[in-house]
Formats: sequence, structure tokens, C-alpha cells
Amino acid sequence: MIQTRRQFLNQLGLSAASLSLASILPNQSFAHPMAKKFSFDISLAEFSFAGELMSGKMTNMEFPARTKKEFGINVLEYVSMFFANKHTDPTYLKELKQRTDDLGMKNNLIMVDGANIADLDRTKRKQAVEAHHAWVDAAQYLGCTAIRVNLGDTSKAITGTPDDPAEEAAKTAADGYHQLLEYAAKQKMDVIVENHFGNSTDIDWLVGVLKQVNMPNAGLLPDFGNFCRQRSKPETNDIKGIMSTTCLKEYDRYEGVKKMMPYAKGISAKTHKFDAKGNETETDFRRMFKIIKDAGFTGYVGIEYEGGLMSMYNPTGGYIPSSAGIKATKTLLERVRTELA
Repeated sequence: MIQTRRQFLNQLGLSAASLSLASILPNQSFAHPMAKKFSFDISLAEFSFAGELMSGKMTNMEFPARTKKEFGINVLEYVSMFFANKHTDPTYLKELKQRTDDLGMKNNLIMVDGANIADLDRTKRKQAVEAHHAWVDAAQYLGCTAIRVNLGDTSKAITGTPDDPAEEAAKTAADGYHQLLEYAAKQKMDVIVENHFGNSTDIDWLVGVLKQVNMPNAGLLPDFGNFCRQRSKPETNDIKGIMSTTCLKEYDRYEGVKKMMPYAKGISAKTHKFDAKGNETETDFRRMFKIIKDAGFTGYVGIEYEGGLMSMYNPTGGYIPSSAGIKATKTLLERVRTELA
């Protein structure tokens, strides 16, 4: 058993006042171990292929092989909508797991965009939590460590409708989240929350909810790009409409990630555009990863390139194709990881 410093002093019969420990032991006896080099593994978020998946050019079942063969990435982060409601189909899940097992890949996360587990209506909130149970089960079967959920109504984000009053929503979010965490704990599954839209883009609100639930399988998924507190009104109530909006008020992304890191169980490295030197134009990755390094993070960093999807609605916006954007993000992550090691 490793002794504490106090136990060691007591056994020697010494006190700090009568004799310095340094006088009887070599200087290196209580030296701090060398700091572990900064590192992280890279995963790929399926939303990076959103354009191809939404247009039918690619399927969820093809996601693993393409990730492995085209980008040399072995860790997968799925998105619920691309399962096409087959997450309760044992045959479908068995085939998907077999494909990933054959490729030697790890299924790590499912990003679930479902019913609102923070709904102000108690009955609807309970129904939403129960609807998420199937996603916990699917994730457990696939070998994932977590699902990502929202604490709000995704339809409001698309239509530009204001979120529920923050104070009341914090209470209902904590309630629904806690219920889901209890179910997931039985499966040894983490349930993590992303700063995504509405109230969750206020990081103080989001951290407050985490403190309320206070459960070991709770956590956060800091996303570099989701700090917009207020957007312009979308012209149409669909993805095209929300993609064409502009941010009017934004929470500082670096301060936001710093506040989220004590609860982080993953990182979503969102990218849109790159300059001639390969740097992301909206986020200073070196600055961001210095924050992540200082927090002692060593988990998975997921590539989430959105430029491919955005180019579908804005062809002249200067976005590169999905494959090129994923590769550019991977190269940037590897460079920053090396520089900060």
C-alpha cells in the first residue's frame, strides 16, 4: 500500500519542527512525476457526411468502412437521424456491429436528436425520456460508451422560436436528464450534453444543469461552433433556412469551452472553412487546444466538418467537399496535437 507523507513521518517519529525530511532522504524521493505528454485520439462524427446522407448518396451502414478506408480513423460517432428509425431493429444493429467488428473499429457515441427530455410538460418529458431508452439500448449493443442528448426542443432551433424560459427550463432539464441518467447507469452508459441551441448555448445555464443532476455518468460534449445565443429569423422552417441565418449574439467560445472542460467526456471539433495555411477560419485551434490541454483532457476529439452540408445550400460560399474538409480537419488536429505535446 502506498503511504501518505504524514504516515511516513509518523512512522519515523519525526515532526516538521524537529527535523527536515530532506535531511534524511534523497531529494528525488518526493519529486513530482514527469508530466504526461498531451495527446488525444481522433474520432469522426457522422454529421460530417450530412450532405451525402441526406441526399441518399450514402447510408448509415456505409459510414464505418468509408471512415476507415478513406481517412484512417477507427472511432465512430453516429447521428440518430441516419439510422432511419432502425435503432430498434435487432437485425440492422447486428449487421452494423458486425461491419465495425470486421473492420476493427470502435463505436463510441450516438448523437441523439429526439423528443425533448427537458419539456416543461411533465407527461411529455416522461415520454421523451422513455423514447431515449431505446437509444441507450442500441448504443450499449453496439459497444458505445455514451449517447449525446439535447436539453431543449430541436424544432425551435430550426424555426427560430425562442427557447423556454431559462430558469424554469433548467429545472425541467435537470429532472428529465436525471431520469435518463438513472436508466443509462444500469447499462453502464454515459449520457452527455452538447452546447447545441437555445438555452444550452448559455454555458453558465448548461453547467448549472450538470451541477443539479450530479451523477457520475453525466457529462458534456463541448462543440467549438455552437455558441450562438441569438440568430436572425430563418426565412424558411427547414435546414436551409437555419443555414442561411446569421449569429447576432454569441457566447465567447474559448471561455465557454474552458467552463465546460471539468465535465467534458468528449470534444466536438467543428469546422467550416480553412485558410491557405490549413487553419480553421472561425476557431483558433491552437488556443482552443491549449485550454483543453490545461484541463488534462485525454479522451476522443471528434471531427465534425459541416462545410459539405453548407455548400449544398450555399454553393458559392467557399466550402470544400466533405472528404476534403474531413481530411483538412484531421491534418489540423494532428498538427496541433504535435505542437502542444
